[in-house]
Amino acid sequence: MSPPPRTSAPRSATRPFVLWKEVAVAYLAPALTAGLGGVLSGQPELTMAAVTSIGATSALVACVVGAWLHRRGRPRRWTTSAPRLTLALGLAVAAAAVAGLLGWFASEWLPSHTPVPDAGWLERLRIDLPLSAALAAAIVTWRWHGATSRQQT
Repeated sequence: MSPPPRTSAPRSATRPFVLWKEVAVAYLAPALTAGLGGVLSGQPELTMAAVTSIGATSALVACVVGAWLHRRGRPRRWTTSAPRLTLALGLAVAAAAVAGLLGWFASEWLPSHTPVPDAGWLERLRIDLPLSAALAAAIVTWRWHGATSRQQT
């Protein structure tokens, strides 16, 4: 006996780019995975960083990059014509560079110029911020480019 015929069109892989969903996933995915890693490995500082510097950086970068790319539904022509991999890598490197500078600034400048104590969590920012920013920028760009190119065809 053959399976019944499909009465509706097959589910399309074209999902629209929804910024708030991308930002939510950008926060939850690294926060949960790094948090679980911190719990399982007995590293409370990683668990705390997961929900603060790692998750928050990912969400912020996803929001900024996604909003910049989406630009009220009218994307810039060069962003849609650029190869997906090139655009994702370029924005990931740019986000990592900016976040790396912020991480360096926070870990070096804050303890010597403000009442913020020179704590171990400040040193984590040198790694957490650029890594989280690069991953979030690359993933959001990849997903945005895929959704945008499918909508234009």
